[in-house]
Amino acid sequence: MQYKANSPEDYINQVPEERQDALKKLRKTIKDNLPKGFEEGIQYGMIGYYVPHSIYPDGYHCNPKEPLPFMSFASQKNSVNLYHSGIYAIPKLHDWFVNEYPKHCKRKLDMGKSCIRFKKMDDIPFELIAELATKITVEDWINTYETNTK
Repeated sequence: MQYKANSPEDYINQVPEERQDALKKLRKTIKDNLPKGFEEGIQYGMIGYYVPHSIYPDGYHCNPKEPLPFMSFASQKNSVNLYHSGIYAIPKLHDWFVNEYPKHCKRKLDMGKSCIRFKKMDDIPFELIAELATKITVEDWINTYETNTK
């Protein structure tokens, strides 16, 4: 589902009421744990966390006017999806997450390349997401990004 939001607060206010508390908690979890330098905003129709142009002027290679994306989440029709570019780009981080997930959640991991889907709001592993958010600094992400795109 696409929401026409101008801010993270606006986005959360537009999602179904039964998801709002989970999204507020997810947002707080990410904001409280992301290393300094990442900014929050609406990016690609989702609540996103990215490297601002003030730190990485080149922006995203697909569209240099966009800041370098890193992490985001969205309320979709059947799930809340968390996107983490580091899980896709760094095999060691991917393997860590896949191994840790069963320690935090009873349900089977529903994951694509960078997308983790949560069909039940009670199954969102906030502690694991908090730890995931701490794993990559802005500098680490820029280095990984440049290594993988150049």
